[in-house]
Amino acid sequence: MSTASFDPRPLTMPVDRAAVRAFSRSQPGPGAGPVVAGVIAIVVVAGMLVPVIFGVLFSLLASVGTRGVSLFALIPLLVFVAVVAIGVFFGIRAFTGFGERAYRLAMFAQANGMTYVGKIADPGLPGMIFHRGSSRVSKDAVRGDLPRFVEFANYRYTTGSGKNQTTHRWGYVAIKLDVPLPHIVLDALGNNGLFGASNLPASFDADQRLSLEGDFDRYFTLSCPRGYERDALYLFTPDIMARFIDNAAALDVEIVDDWLFLYAKRDFSTLDPATWAWLFSVVGALLDKLAQWARWRDDRLTETVALGGPGEAVPGALDAASVAIPFAPPAGALRPPPGVAPGGRRLKRKVPWVTIVVVGVFMLIWLAMQSGVFGLLLFR
Repeated sequence: MSTASFDPRPLTMPVDRAAVRAFSRSQPGPGAGPVVAGVIAIVVVAGMLVPVIFGVLFSLLASVGTRGVSLFALIPLLVFVAVVAIGVFFGIRAFTGFGERAYRLAMFAQANGMTYVGKIADPGLPGMIFHRGSSRVSKDAVRGDLPRFVEFANYRYTTGSGKNQTTHRWGYVAIKLDVPLPHIVLDALGNNGLFGASNLPASFDADQRLSLEGDFDRYFTLSCPRGYERDALYLFTPDIMARFIDNAAALDVEIVDDWLFLYAKRDFSTLDPATWAWLFSVVGALLDKLAQWARWRDDRLTETVALGGPGEAVPGALDAASVAIPFAPPAGALRPPPGVAPGGRRLKRKVPWVTIVVVGVFMLIWLAMQSGVFGLLLFR
């Protein structure tokens, strides 16, 4: 993926229908299943009803003027015929549109040095949006491997059941980092809801918030694990903060393990060239700086995994003075292995005390009503 080679033409240019059909046949097509089933059902129902409908229609037309049948009696039947015809038309159009959309995204990915993956069921990513609800799926995923792995996709998951079921829609960009980093969340202030409420699906303890210099706090609320404030300052140098402000102020950001995620409550993988141009510019601006983070190491990790622990004897260890070292260490400065100590791997979630209290009060009221306590109090 490279902004220098950005080519949006496959998203909008005319397509060869034969090429679209050939592409659709070559795809596993898990996402097309419901559409195909719907089209088949519409065609079958229409095939059964149309002969009957036209038979009745011709009979009524033959009766007009001879048996006193009014033309107004034909209106409900004509409306029914029109509804069936419209259903068949849009069903076929949805099926062909699905194939064309996938084909355009695949050609766009190919033109820009990427790969169209399509549908990914329950993607195994560690971000905060990926382990919630059910029916988790990434759609229209597009991946690039150079200069590092990047995935663009639309994400869906559902919560609740029955009439209370809600589908949550996100767009995300997943960028693979060189090393695991502390869990850091940048909650963009520009996309928050009413009264500044965060649109993120998770909230974190307020004592994990860190204020950075300059104008950064006007655009993002940064949360990092307690004790990792100095590490966050090391990672978010003034030049990197400027990149996020200038390019990603409309996006929520999460750093977790060796991934960086960009989130928004909108589709990212679309047929809109302007959306792709914006996403390419954001990712390109960040990739230029992410290499700096590869040098970060967690000093706490080297302390906790030191061989045998401080002051402890290692079983089977030999006295260094009694044995010759059979190899020499490599030349140059040595750095600890990458990793994050347990305390920095995940932010602490905020306990929703207000919600718990409100639900508890309603439960007490409901239990009191069921037990008849309110009735005794009212009629005392």
